[in-house]
Amino acid sequence: MTKEEKHLWYDYLKDCPVRFLRQKVIDNFIVDFYCSSLKLIIELDGSQHYDEKGIIKKDKIRTEKLEKRELTVIRIPNNEIWHNFDGVCEYIDDYVKTSMK
Repeated sequence: MTKEEKHLWYDYLKDCPVRFLRQKVIDNFIVDFYCSSLKLIIELDGSQHYDEKGIIKKDKIRTEKLEKRELTVIRIPNNEIWHNFDGVCEYIDDYVKTSMK
């Protein structure tokens, strides 16, 4: 795991009220975090995942393939982990709470 993935895992996701798995293989992809009960994938993206127009085409295709499996993909830039960790956790928490209803 990257430093950002470790931070999110150890300081939030491992104690989340729903179970997340790390480095889960789905089809021919390895996703950063996966919650089967919510059909939720969380991907942390470094700067290499972006170009001047946004998310690179390869990631868009990957997301589309995962969404065809009725999975939701949340992409979070790595810099948000370091500059807005509380906001990232609140965003995930809100998504989890809304999805559990």
